[in-house]
Amino acid sequence: MLQIIVPERELWDEKKEEFVYIKKQKLQLEHSLVSISKWESKWCKPYFSKENKTHEEIIDYIRCMTITQNVDPYVYYALSNDNMEQIQKYIKAPMTATIFSKEPKGGSSREVVTAEIIYYWMISLGIPLECQKWHFNRLFTLIKVCNIKNQPPKKRSRRDIMSQHAALNAARRKRAKK
Repeated sequence: MLQIIVPERELWDEKKEEFVYIKKQKLQLEHSLVSISKWESKWCKPYFSKENKTHEEIIDYIRCMTITQNVDPYVYYALSNDNMEQIQKYIKAPMTATIFSKEPKGGSSREVVTAEIIYYWMISLGIPLECQKWHFNRLFTLIKVCNIKNQPPKKRSRRDIMSQHAALNAARRKRAKK
């Protein structure tokens, strides 16, 4: 979870043609599958798209991430550049110590990844639904780990097998001589 302090500010409301005073407020944000699902429900497009998001879409995603109750809607327009940097850094953070030595071969899939696809992966891998509230990058890492661990062991070449047997036999001969 990320906590940010939105500074007090005065904004101009173009629709009402009046100034709006925003008080300093603490927001608690969670970048999770739940947030992504809420955003996709509203915008009816995949969050993980190569298309750049509009300013309004970005602000709305921050709204979807918010777990603080009863937030004045104007607060999101009072976010400072520092707030926005903190949010982007938080969204990009891995939130795990797990690293992968190699990316899978074959390039990227053409499948459009949406919240429903990710829920499908969770269900098919037996990942409990309470994980939907985890930081998204941590959840995605768990999905990758489950996929890797569920793959059948790779077939070894005849040469590798013979080499291993030769090493085992040499070690056994050495022990037998002692």
